[in-house]
Amino acid sequence: MNIGYEGSVCSAKVFLSTRRGAWIVNRVSTNGYPVDIAKLTRFGSLIYQIFPKLLNYVTEREINQRFNHGNYGLATRHRYNGQHPTVNDDLPNRIISGFVQVRPNIKEFTETGVIFEDGTIEENIDAVIFATGYSFSFSFCEESVLSVQKNKVSLYKYMFPYHLEKPTLAVVGLIQPEGAIMPISELQCRLATRVFKGLVQLPDKENMTKDIVMKKYLMSNRYVDSQRHTIQVNYMEFMDELATLAGVKPNVLKLLLTDPRLALHVLFGPCTPYQYRLSGPGKWSGAREAILTQMNRVIKPTQTRVLENTTMDRSIPLMLKVFALFIVVVAFFLYQ
Repeated sequence: MNIGYEGSVCSAKVFLSTRRGAWIVNRVSTNGYPVDIAKLTRFGSLIYQIFPKLLNYVTEREINQRFNHGNYGLATRHRYNGQHPTVNDDLPNRIISGFVQVRPNIKEFTETGVIFEDGTIEENIDAVIFATGYSFSFSFCEESVLSVQKNKVSLYKYMFPYHLEKPTLAVVGLIQPEGAIMPISELQCRLATRVFKGLVQLPDKENMTKDIVMKKYLMSNRYVDSQRHTIQVNYMEFMDELATLAGVKPNVLKLLLTDPRLALHVLFGPCTPYQYRLSGPGKWSGAREAILTQMNRVIKPTQTRVLENTTMDRSIPLMLKVFALFIVVVAFFLYQ
């Protein structure tokens, strides 16, 4: 994706050049909550694992209801989950007001302008920004320890070099999730420290290699071919993988039997780090209360004008609860 600017600041025109198009996701989501708070739930992740095509359809329909990507020149040939989405609240407004014009990929540059692949020419371009992503490397480390080829690196759980004699090195944050990277990095640090202390044993080299190969296969099978898609992770699934190794994954089925109220919040609510403080090493006594009240804290900064006689209905419909319980039970037996 390339962006060219034409004209002075007060009358600037922006050309957004894209080869594949993009799915544009709004930061502000359902009921005004941040998109990761509203959408990244344990239940949603479970539905995706069982019905990925259904989730693609529902998500694409919801996104296109805000603005039809085809009408704005942003339609893609791949499904929603085939490429990392672009999170942007302003782009549709910029396009409809004429400030941004969507164009195909750039074919070549002239002395003062650009020629696009559809043959159109724009002159007097002041600046071009190449929003093509990054190439990462570990120049400070010997290649025999960490080797990167076209943004591909073989690390168990995107953390541990599988071929070391002892697990004395861990890479933290080398992932690209749909959601916040900080909770994942925190959980990676918790796991790494337990591995270094000898409290958690990693699998043998053969099983770590199998996991690495499988992740690369699933990634290539899902995403369009690009150097951008080499360290993608599904937020919920990856968090649970790390939590399983660290011994801190919440047991939803057990919670449904012992603490149904908390279980429903864990299942339908946002997957915040509190969930990984309910049990196991690093357990926090305040985690339950924090989960039950977290939505109040999320919305607190926006409530600068206090309204009387208003209610915020955050209850979960009974039929949805029953359906969710059915899905959880079925999934439990399928994955045994």
